[in-house]
Amino acid sequence: MRVHRTTVDLDDYPDLVMILLGMRVRTPRGMLRLLGVGPKLYRSHLDRPDGLLRHEDIVWSMFPPHWGARQYWRDLDSLERWTRSDPHRQWWGEFLRDSGGTGFWHEAYFRRGGIDAVYDDMSAATGLAAFAPVVSARGPMFSTRGRVHGTPPTVPPVISESNYYDDKK
Repeated sequence: MRVHRTTVDLDDYPDLVMILLGMRVRTPRGMLRLLGVGPKLYRSHLDRPDGLLRHEDIVWSMFPPHWGARQYWRDLDSLERWTRSDPHRQWWGEFLRDSGGTGFWHEAYFRRGGIDAVYDDMSAATGLAAFAPVVSARGPMFSTRGRVHGTPPTVPPVISESNYYDDKK
């Protein structure tokens, strides 16, 4: 008997974005961060933010603990608006000040073409960083929109590049 094959018609989703997310524990303190922040952030998808089409939880590994999600968004504008709103904005600002012994990453894939990736405090190469050259996330590489489209974000970032980097060092 032949396998029943199907596919999808994405004509109604020309600007579809699929994003993979992960949070990996790097230190014992990181377990507290993962258990304290992770559930609140990952439950935020239940509010069905505008543009989120689907959310699926993923366990990347149990040791070290490395949890995440796969999400499908209608477009980058919706995804950017959500990442700049609470609770994500608050969590992201706190994380960028102190990762709490965890590492965080995302990789985004765009139907119209382009791939984005960012890795924060990741101790081991993950995903694209395992084989592609890793560069500093500065200038046009600071934001997803800059990395993919070469344009500034339509919504201001949670922390501006000038506030994030201390150029006096």
